[in-house]
This record gives sequence, structure tokens and C-alpha cells, in this order.
Amino acid sequence: MLVWLTMIGVWIIDRLLKVLVQTKFVPGETLIVIPKVFHLTFVLNPGAAFGLMAGRTWIFVVTALLVVGGVIYGQFRIPRSEMLTRLAIGMIGGGALGNLYDRLVIGRVVDYLDFQIWPFVFNFADSMIVVGVGLFMLRLLLEERAQSKAISEK
Repeated sequence: MLVWLTMIGVWIIDRLLKVLVQTKFVPGETLIVIPKVFHLTFVLNPGAAFGLMAGRTWIFVVTALLVVGGVIYGQFRIPRSEMLTRLAIGMIGGGALGNLYDRLVIGRVVDYLDFQIWPFVFNFADSMIVVGVGLFMLRLLLEERAQSKAISEK
């Protein structure tokens, strides 16, 4: 259940934020929140991260569908006790679903988070994918350390 709740929750939050940006800004418009640190900038991204591979929407649609399919499959395969893994894949799936929706409905991804120390604008869905992958990697690291400790204690 955690996977589904996280995935749907991430998608809903992402959708609400993107609708808010689309109704309050015009593409290219920036609102300075913290000068030289954080701005809200409305960008319609036709590509992947950093605008790479612009115009190849079908690749991103197929990739997102594979990710969401993998998350759904994983939901049934990952033990309920592995909460961190379930949360992580829910975040990844929700982020993929958020950007997939944009690609299918708008044809581009709505980006708006503009940290001035980072050269690219991104969105909540992107953040959830990155955090989800980070949590998944943390889970693998913790598992590896536990196995190493168990082996060394023998």
C-alpha cells in the first residue's frame, strides 16, 4: 500500500504544483524568491534532464512506462517489511508518472524550480525521482554493510 500511496501522492503534488505554475506564470517568467539562490522560473522542457534529446518524446514516454511498470511489478515482489525500498520506488514511480503526464498531455515537461547554483530548471517530479533513487541506493548500502558485518562476525 505504501508504494501506491507514495506514487499517487507524488503525482498529485506534482500535478498541483505544475497547474499552479502554468496558471500564474507565462513561459520564461521568473519570480525571485531568494535573490541569487532560488527562483521560480516557468520552463517548458521538450527533452530530458537539462533539455537533452529535445523532440524525442517517444523515448521518454516508453522509458516512463517501463519505470511505472517496474514499480508496479516491484510493489508485488518487495516484502512489506522493506519500507524504505517501497517508499523509494513509490517516489520514483510518482515522479515518472508526473513527467509522463506532461509529455502525453502537454508534449513537454513543466519545470519551475530554479536554484541559481544549478544551471538547470527542474520540477517536483524530478526531485522525487532523484530522492527515490538516493533512498534506494542508501537501502542497498545499508544491506551491504549488514551483510559484511555478519560475514566478519563469523
